[in-house]
Amino acid sequence: MEETITRLQVDGKEIILIGAAHVSKASAAEVKEVIEIERPDSVCIELDSQRFQSIQQGDKWKNMDIFKVIREKKATMLLMNLAISSFQNRMAKQFDVTPGQEQIQGISSAEEIGAELILADRDIQVTFARIWGNLGFWGKSQLLAGVIFGIFEKDTITEEEMEKMKQQDTLQAVLAEFTESFPRLKTPLIDERDQYLAQKIKTAPGEKVVAVLGAAHVPGITREIYRDHDLEKLSERPPKSIVPTILGWALPILIIALIIATFFINPEAGANQATSWILWTGSMAAIGAAVAFGHPLAIASAFVAAPITALHPILASGWVSGLVQAFVRKPTVADFETLSEDVFTVKGFWHNKVTRVLLVVVLTNIFGSIGTFIGGADVIRLFLKNLGF
Repeated sequence: MEETITRLQVDGKEIILIGAAHVSKASAAEVKEVIEIERPDSVCIELDSQRFQSIQQGDKWKNMDIFKVIREKKATMLLMNLAISSFQNRMAKQFDVTPGQEQIQGISSAEEIGAELILADRDIQVTFARIWGNLGFWGKSQLLAGVIFGIFEKDTITEEEMEKMKQQDTLQAVLAEFTESFPRLKTPLIDERDQYLAQKIKTAPGEKVVAVLGAAHVPGITREIYRDHDLEKLSERPPKSIVPTILGWALPILIIALIIATFFINPEAGANQATSWILWTGSMAAIGAAVAFGHPLAIASAFVAAPITALHPILASGWVSGLVQAFVRKPTVADFETLSEDVFTVKGFWHNKVTRVLLVVVLTNIFGSIGTFIGGADVIRLFLKNLGF
């Protein structure tokens, strides 16, 4: 136990950090023992309100409005959350453990001794937003593809991988490959959360505080807890860059201008440009919907919508195909009720109508974006060719 317990004196408070393993039964027992012996005034757990509510309300999926999710552009984030949930569930099933069991024990033990419970981690959506803001288009595409497919590329996790995960939190384990490819992701994923956790722990009420943390966070928190951190600043979502907005409008204007100009110079060449644009954008978006095993009408709607939505930066072909998929294959109550079970496996993930809709939205958008770049490049090529270059 001495190896996993860190005792600190900060601003007249005794702070006890428990460096737990998120996938270990022994860690949960240790949390229970430490809290019962120390009887702290406050117990801090490495959860935010969203993850806390998901623990408290296991059936929250039943109340989901899939149409609202698509309209509010939350399909991507929801799909990532479900993919991570699947990763956790497979660990639980294979190794007979409950990921985050030490956090659940912390909640229970705090209630038993009457300690104040502090949700000390940063909002997971803010963390996702700050990670997302550190990636360009291809980085985002890689991240989505990796999270969606990489998590499900095999049904089992090796003992070696399991041991490694005991020194990470779930987000770290899922995104480990990407922090190697994109080192700057470490800042929002680990460093900023260390700062946030440290500030919440040292400002928790009472003279004695126990904090239940992933072992990977303890060194950083031990270092950061003696400094003051601005929680509001750490909770800010990154400002949207004006560059994507400019490019989002500039590309459609350029494409339309080139096609119109070519029509005036050579109507046949202009028709070829328009055809190329329609085929590339429509076909790639349709392929994305087909890869998601979308309904034929969803695939067709992706093909029809993409050439139009690609010319408007606020619209996306995936929203159209996703809404069509949700309409013709509307998720039933049973789909929502079995969602937490279906994300255990690849087959269940693709079979459930809820996750199928989300996949249609995301994959149509990814493939449609690729089609937009290829189609745009071909329009420019045909324009230059018509000018004799």
